[in-house]
Amino acid sequence: MSARKQELERIGGAFLKAFNDNDLDGVMSFFTDDIVYDELDGTRSQGLDAVRSAFEPQFAGRFGQMTFVEDDTYIDAEANKVMSSWYLRIKKEDGSTLVLRGLDLLVFRGDKICLKETYVKAKSALYQAET
Repeated sequence: MSARKQELERIGGAFLKAFNDNDLDGVMSFFTDDIVYDELDGTRSQGLDAVRSAFEPQFAGRFGQMTFVEDDTYIDAEANKVMSSWYLRIKKEDGSTLVLRGLDLLVFRGDKICLKETYVKAKSALYQAET
C-alpha cells in the first residue's frame, strides 16, 4: 500500500471517529477553508462557516443520537479521493432506531478535505431542475 493511500486511510478513519464522538470542532478541522459540502438533500454549502452551520443541527442532537458504521472504503491515492459507504444508526428520543445506508465521496487537497459529497439510499430519487 502506498504511503499516500495509508495517509488517506488514516485521515478518513479519524474523520469518521470525530463524527461518532459528536465532535463538531474535530470534524471541522479536517476541512479546507473553501470546503464544499454537498448534502444528501442536494443543498450545497461552501466555506467553513456555512458548512459548520449545516452540521450544527446534527451535532446538537436534533435528529437523534447518530452513529456511523463504516461498510466499505475505496481509496484512489493518485486522485486524492476516498469513497466510504456506511450505515447510519439514528437512535430517536422515543427509543426507536432508524438506519440509513449511504456513502461519502471525499476529495482531498493535501491532508484536508476540500469536497464532501453525501448520498443516501431513498425510496424515491431526488430530482433537481437544471439551471
